[in-house]
Amino acid sequence: MHRDMRQLALGLSPPPEATFDNFVPGANAELVARLRDLVAGRLAESVFYVWGEAGSGRSHLLHAAGAAAVRPLTIADDVERLDEAQQTALFNRINEARDSGDAVLAAGNAPPAQLPLREDLRSRLGWGLVYHVKPLTDAERAVYLQGEAARRGMRLADEVVWYLLTHVRRDLPSLGAILDALDRLSLERHRPVTLPLVREALKSFET
Repeated sequence: MHRDMRQLALGLSPPPEATFDNFVPGANAELVARLRDLVAGRLAESVFYVWGEAGSGRSHLLHAAGAAAVRPLTIADDVERLDEAQQTALFNRINEARDSGDAVLAAGNAPPAQLPLREDLRSRLGWGLVYHVKPLTDAERAVYLQGEAARRGMRLADEVVWYLLTHVRRDLPSLGAILDALDRLSLERHRPVTLPLVREALKSFET
């Protein structure tokens, strides 16, 4: 019975597609606005680079940009992991985009000058607009938690929200995974999401 309930719960709340509208901007409103301009062809830049730590939302932004693009757009995520051949390909693509009017949107975990890449590629990535994806404040994360909980049909008391923000990893993918676990456990136990249930769910994340 528990197995069937678990499968049912897993199907209730599929993650939404990454879009600009469901990105939590926080202090990144200007970045989102410029990306919208880029993919709509309202921005002349041929190179656009965003950087931030893992979980900052940079990959979300790249997926959103790819889905909304109406101009030819090459997307490269996690550029710090590119091997030599991939670096050469990205370097050449940037040069081509500059001549053709296309755009290259790239993302990494550090500003261009600090990337472990060949020097000419680092220089190319810094040619256009460079934005740091700024982390959310705790208040903004709380808003995210409440919104995602509501999307799943859950109600979170303020004490639950702040308990989560002080006891788990606070990047949005991790918070989303916690909400999924709470959603499943709440359905399986037929219990509301209270602090005792939260503590029980968190045990599954312990190593």
